[in-house]
Amino acid sequence: MNWIRVLSEQELPEGERKVVEVEGKSILLLHHKGVVYAMNSKCPHMGGPLVKGKISPDGAIICPWHHSAFDLRTGDVSEWSPWPPVAGKVLGIISREKALPVYPTRVEEGSILVGL
Repeated sequence: MNWIRVLSEQELPEGERKVVEVEGKSILLLHHKGVVYAMNSKCPHMGGPLVKGKISPDGAIICPWHHSAFDLRTGDVSEWSPWPPVAGKVLGIISREKALPVYPTRVEEGSILVGL
């Protein structure tokens, strides 16, 4: 695994989010409850940005556009586009359930590193 320094620890205080470009990937960094998470910055459902997504009590980021929810640790889908019945069925056909790519992180010597 290649560990890449993306920010200083001070640049991402608790509760903050930042989108960074790392080796051609747009990655959302999120500091939540003392842990730094890194994930693809766009929802795999229809590509909407996740930077303003809410965090659920069970530790999932919720897409602000389509309301799909992804576990912060694993990227697994906890809820896929809970639209009204007709729209949900149509969008389910267009875009199949996909996990959100996540990346390991670590904090070392005051820097946040992402593993690719």
